[in-house]
Amino acid sequence: MNLASLAPLAVVLPLFGAAVTFVLLRQERAQRIVSIGVVALTLALEVTLLVSVWGGGTVAVPIGEWVPPWGITLVVDQFSSLMLVISSSVSLAVLVYAVSQGIADGDRDGPISVFHPSFLILIAGVSDAFLAGDLFNLYVGFEILLTASYVLLTLGGTTARIRAGVTYVVVSVVSSLLFLIAIAMVYAATGTVNMADLAVKLGHLSPGMQLLLHVMLLLGFGIKAAVFPLSFWLPDSYPTAPAPVTAVFAGLLTKVGVYAMVRTETLLFPGDQLDGPLMVVALLTMVVGILGALAQTDIKRLLSFTLVSHIGYMVFGLAMSSVIGLGATVFYVMHHITVQTSLFLVAGLIERRAGTASIDRLGGLAKLSPLLALLYFLPAMNLAGIPPLSGFLGKLGLIQAGVTLGTPLALAVVVGGVAVSLLTLLALARVWARAFWRTPDDAENPDGALLAAEPAASMPRAMVGSTAGLVALGVALTVFAGPLFTVSQQAAKDMLDRTPYITAVLGQQAAQQASQQAAQAGVTQP
Repeated sequence: MNLASLAPLAVVLPLFGAAVTFVLLRQERAQRIVSIGVVALTLALEVTLLVSVWGGGTVAVPIGEWVPPWGITLVVDQFSSLMLVISSSVSLAVLVYAVSQGIADGDRDGPISVFHPSFLILIAGVSDAFLAGDLFNLYVGFEILLTASYVLLTLGGTTARIRAGVTYVVVSVVSSLLFLIAIAMVYAATGTVNMADLAVKLGHLSPGMQLLLHVMLLLGFGIKAAVFPLSFWLPDSYPTAPAPVTAVFAGLLTKVGVYAMVRTETLLFPGDQLDGPLMVVALLTMVVGILGALAQTDIKRLLSFTLVSHIGYMVFGLAMSSVIGLGATVFYVMHHITVQTSLFLVAGLIERRAGTASIDRLGGLAKLSPLLALLYFLPAMNLAGIPPLSGFLGKLGLIQAGVTLGTPLALAVVVGGVAVSLLTLLALARVWARAFWRTPDDAENPDGALLAAEPAASMPRAMVGSTAGLVALGVALTVFAGPLFTVSQQAAKDMLDRTPYITAVLGQQAAQQASQQAAQAGVTQP
């Protein structure tokens, strides 16, 4: 039996765990054990899927033995398996952090019976989106994770969280509605929503109809990925949630949107039809995001704007439609999930240690908590792209791809990307200088706990340990950057080729037909 055929368990296990934790309504310890155990087991399964796919190639798993394109098909390839492993690794670290925080605080941020089922349902939705082999199942994956995120975002029921939750829900419903309308249009035009089948049948449509469907899907995914000008909702929504919720949102939810963009751009709409507009969007996303970050005094809002800014790098890599550019994007997505989540967890620790996340009220943290300073410094420098960290290597790959492409627009984005990287360093160094390096007496409105050199609340070891583990994972991406870049380049090559994916789902004949159509349309294969 091919181990990749176990892929449905990546969705089923978290859903089963959510049901069990909900049944264990009043048994908090049992809930925690089940949640951590299920996520750890899911991660082990996904590592197995990754090994299996890299050894045996792309695998399609039809649910209920319905022959594609009928029924639901889950597809495991290099890109999806990488995303599954990195997302579950981050989710496990965040879950340990949240459990430790809940034990220390007596679960003041919300009833534990709600948090654990919602968190596991979120993981199930993310996994389903990564594995979806048809557009409607991708929509279902989005709706599963979004439904869970509504609950997690409003835990505690404070006014700020409810207000942010309303904005988040409205934007999410609009993006989902656009996506659903796009799916209906695709089905009306082709008679299918299976992505491998669409890779063949979309080529029969007129260029105008293809462009319309292309733009509709990009609009839906662009809102979810928070690309400019569709990113206005994110900085106001994420910072209000509890630290572990904000961290997992920042690490995963926008990346599911990026994943959907990568999958549809490479599989359904090969070529460079919208590469120019995507590059413009990438540059604007980078610039507007980092300018917003520079204007912030709250660490969590600053990080939310950097999150938006760095989505632009991923869109840039996608827009180049080359193996080196897309490979750099795959690597950068893994890097950003890990590092951005680490920084939000550190922000939670800062708020816990000092009683605030406002840099106007912070100072002297490097002396009061050297470990916390180290946990901030490493991922901050990584996100800023300081050599030789993974952020630098990912950006270097994108720059090389842009210079190789050599178009004026690509070179303009390269210059913009370098400038944005320097501004990211400035924004994060400003946090370091004000929150960690200066003395509390120099703060504009110093917090009393800092002046007294006493913590506003203790930092449980498991919270610090899970954060340190995630920071170490970010460092590991640097140590193993060589093999990871090789893996990313191979994933990119297969996605741009499309043959492995279509062959796994529909067979060799369909793959040859799609290749012939691409050749007739002037699309070059990698």
